[in-house]
Amino acid sequence: MSFLEINNLRVVYPNGHEALKSVSLQAEAGEIVALVGSSGAGKSTLLRCVNGLQQPVSGTIILDGEAITAMDEQQLQKYRCCIGFIWQEYNLVDRLPVLTNVLTGRLGRMQGFPSLIGYFSPAQREIAVRNLERVNLLERALQRADSLSGGEKQRVSIARAVSQDPKIILADEPVASLDPELSWHVMSDLSRVAREDGVLTLICIHQIDLAREFADRVIGIARGVVTFDGSPSELDEAALDRIYKLNRSTVTPAAAPAGDESRRSSSKAPRKS
Repeated sequence: MSFLEINNLRVVYPNGHEALKSVSLQAEAGEIVALVGSSGAGKSTLLRCVNGLQQPVSGTIILDGEAITAMDEQQLQKYRCCIGFIWQEYNLVDRLPVLTNVLTGRLGRMQGFPSLIGYFSPAQREIAVRNLERVNLLERALQRADSLSGGEKQRVSIARAVSQDPKIILADEPVASLDPELSWHVMSDLSRVAREDGVLTLICIHQIDLAREFADRVIGIARGVVTFDGSPSELDEAALDRIYKLNRSTVTPAAAPAGDESRRSSSKAPRKS
């Protein structure tokens, strides 16, 4: 059995929209997998299902031998401490110092009174400091989060996620709000620490160049189904057409989704120094 097994996952929203029709995939510990496709294709819905934030109509998700789709809400709350989530809009507490934001990633690993009052032991602080250092932000540890740039905020989010000691990291458009150069550096930091820790990482991303540069594997989703699953080197124009053409055929050119256009004007990686 693979580390992550998703079988015949189907999600229908209350308004009747079928976000996922029948998605099946497997992934191994340590892999970095890019999920690509137009806006509304079902990528974010898939991440929310893995995190237990969205319940599917049918299908199963098994992570490290445990069936996430069979858990009740109380079980999910406990299990989410094993799932690091990196949001597009950072989800930091702006008024708190950077170090404290990273320490919140340890709350799910704490028990009893210390977790209630937010007391972090020297060992917990050491983990947070080490992970800030790994994303080159240790000098910002005592600054308020709202004093940081967008790229710095996302690197704090990465440090927070890896401080959870997660089994899996889920990143939902982590560089969508950043310019091309910052996007490249953030993706470089995320892929580096994920590989160092050997943690499976699923990244929803529109920038095809970044998916090719940093992912071990690319999965394309269109209208709720997997239309491509292969290595970055296999992601040629024919594969991109399979991923995006299905969505293009359902809209007029003026209403074409931003995600479709982004693959043709995707950011160029800066020179590596």
